[in-house]
Amino acid sequence: MAASLTFDSAYRALKRQEPAPVYYLTGDEDLLKEEIIELVISSAVDAASRDFNFDVRSAGDLDGEGLYSLVETPPMLAEKRVVVVKNIEQWRKNAKVWKVVYKYLESPSPTTVLVLTSGPDQKPIRDIARCAAHVALEPLNYQRQLRWIKSRTERAGFALTEQAAEHLLSVVGADLSLLATEIDKLAAIASTGETLDTGEVADLVGVRHGETQNDWIEAVLLRDTPRAVGILDTVLGGAGITGVRLIGTLGTGLVGVRLARALLDDGKPANRIEGMIRKTIQNAKTGWTFRDWNDPYALLARAAACWTTREIDDALLAAYECDKSLKSTTVSDVRGTTTEMLLKMSRIEVAA
Repeated sequence: MAASLTFDSAYRALKRQEPAPVYYLTGDEDLLKEEIIELVISSAVDAASRDFNFDVRSAGDLDGEGLYSLVETPPMLAEKRVVVVKNIEQWRKNAKVWKVVYKYLESPSPTTVLVLTSGPDQKPIRDIARCAAHVALEPLNYQRQLRWIKSRTERAGFALTEQAAEHLLSVVGADLSLLATEIDKLAAIASTGETLDTGEVADLVGVRHGETQNDWIEAVLLRDTPRAVGILDTVLGGAGITGVRLIGTLGTGLVGVRLARALLDDGKPANRIEGMIRKTIQNAKTGWTFRDWNDPYALLARAAACWTTREIDDALLAAYECDKSLKSTTVSDVRGTTTEMLLKMSRIEVAA
């Protein structure tokens, strides 16, 4: 079987009606796991017999005997059936059910498509990944998020202009579940085959162009405090936006600016900073990314010229203290706490 498939490669294979005998879905994007499961069902079982030939169970509800019965039950009036077992990390390491799993992987039933999933933050089990079609469903980067939005809207029967899709992504962010919810809302007002523009999307999500989370981050990084304060209420009212999420994203940006500033202080040419930041971050063996932004490196290079090293360090400390305050159960004024942070970062006195 194929191993280490991406969402895109698994999607293409399933669209060709070529399901593997066993799938193993891992990674942090649970919504993508559900989409793969739906594709597996569609490619293996026709709609008329789905009720009889599809079973889904939580691993915690299955022992070895129950799993064996599920995977070895023949399909009813069809060629195949699909069995989904979710969150296999719920099985204890020494549980007898693992013997059933590994024995089945050695010789899968030709009439069953088995899908095993693990939850977020779970390391793939090497022995299963080696025997099954392992699909690693990790967070999508910016361009793949846009492709996912296009695919999702097409399935919902409408389309977005490129600018409208970018605006939706900038408002909602990279959380696919929140994006799916907003797309469902758009589908309710769109006619079949209609293409919605940025204005129509902005009217629904309640955030105009220039007033998104990314616009706020840009204003802070470029030290445009009046603008950052002015759009804060609108940004905080966006779908899925919380104070903690906002400050966490800002912190990522400030670390990027700190890197750019360090390169400048080290005497690197200003016209090479953007490329050096990109290379450094992309080569870093960490999960640190800018997946909510489209090509942020030029912004980081520009912003570095607005700060001294000490000012960036002070800004990072202010963001840390703000984040800690927002996570406290005693803080209810998110806007006030965030505005106080902005004023600490700025040399500009802003009237209340």
